[in-house]
Order: sequence, then structure tokens, then C-alpha cells
Amino acid sequence: MQRKVFQLLVDNTSGVLSRIAGLFSRRGYNIESITAGVTADPRYTRITIVTSGDDEILDQIEKQVFKLIDVRDIKVLEPGNSVYRELALIKIRVSADRRQEIIALAETDNFRAKIIDVCKEALIVELTGNQDKIDTFIGLLDGYEILELARTGLAGLGRGIENVTYLP
Repeated sequence: MQRKVFQLLVDNTSGVLSRIAGLFSRRGYNIESITAGVTADPRYTRITIVTSGDDEILDQIEKQVFKLIDVRDIKVLEPGNSVYRELALIKIRVSADRRQEIIALAETDNFRAKIIDVCKEALIVELTGNQDKIDTFIGLLDGYEILELARTGLAGLGRGIENVTYLP
């Protein structure tokens, strides 16, 4: 099983995300993460999909997604030629006497996370980075109770200007 990151440019129309997700559902393909947002041109939406499968399945996914009427472009974002980021919000139960431990961990050069909310019994950490960085931070919270966790899913862009898609 391999993972692939697909970047789609689609028409910014209602139901487009549902049609793309429906294709995956009908074919029994798994979506590990999906993010969507309008581009600099409000007529188009950029969708990043992380999925997995063998080579044949991943090729089929690419071909079938590209056939959808709203899809204008599809690219595979290769790890070495792309930049990936994800946002995580992590609410941690922590007493006042142990709070500084979490703050110190969050503020290390490895994570550069922000404490965005503090209350008597918990705090919320905001962390941005690749999936491994977020997974590592969460792993280091062993011994603390994670009350809630929200992750945005992967967003990515190819490096350089060679593969920029210009739509009319």
C-alpha cells in the first residue's frame, strides 16, 4: 500500500466536494484526509486529497477523478517536490503545577507551537507542520489526557513555478 497526495483544481460550484467524495465512496476507495478552499481566483477551489492503495488503484483514482465534469486539473504532489502542512488544535487536561511542562514542549524549536487558550484545568495548543511533526508532538503527550483533538488534514503545493496551472 502506498500513499498519494492529489491536488485538484475544480470549479467552485455547490456539490463539487460531495461529487468527488461520492466517487471515492462508490468505488470503495479510502480518503485519509481531504481539504478544500477557494483559490486566488474565486471561480476555482483547490482540493487536496490523501489516499492509499496499490499502484493500480491509485492510477484508477487519478483517472476517474479527472473525468468528473468539475475537475479542471489534477496533480500528484510528490514528497520531494512539494510542501505539505496540517494544522492541529489539541486540548490537554493539565493542572496549574504541570502547565509549564506543556508550554515548554510546545515552544521548543522542534515544534514552535502556540498556546492559544488557557483555563484552570486545560490548555489548547495550536501546531502547524507536516503530519510526522504533529504525530510526534501528540506522542510526547503520553501521560497527559488529550480532551479533544482537531486536525485539518493535509494541504499542499508543489515547489517552484514549473507545475503551476493557469486556468482561463
